[in-house]
Amino acid sequence: MIGTLLDNSTDDLAGEAIHKFLILNRYLRQYARQITDQGVSPREFSILRFLLESGSATVGQVQEYLYCSASVASTVIAKLEEAGHVTRTRSAEDNRVVIVEITPAGREVAQENPLGGIVLLRRRLPTLSSERLQVINAALADIMQLMDIDDDGVSNQGGQ
Repeated sequence: MIGTLLDNSTDDLAGEAIHKFLILNRYLRQYARQITDQGVSPREFSILRFLLESGSATVGQVQEYLYCSASVASTVIAKLEEAGHVTRTRSAEDNRVVIVEITPAGREVAQENPLGGIVLLRRRLPTLSSERLQVINAALADIMQLMDIDDDGVSNQGGQ
């Protein structure tokens, strides 16, 4: 009897965890659609919000902010530049460094769209205590492990 109660309790908790995960996933997809409907991708919007708050950034800083490769960052920045949302210029101090700045049109897009998704999470997570952040990081690491996903977002299952 006690084993059955524990199994039911564990099943209930696992079900609640999956439910919360699915709610988050659904919210992120809905938010991405909402941003996309405004004419920018979620990644482009993230860059615009980053530049709105930082003023300007190097391509390397944008890459770090997005946790992506240099080529992905450059491609997204190029799309934003083509749309007139950012400008790229070479640094006066080091010609190898490209500086990205938001334009008035990009500022308008960044300010008119609702703050949500990963952009909002980036803003609010640092306000938590280090103890709380450690709990969240451990829980997310557990979820990644349970789903056989490595730190690059690649499944370790090999197509299973």
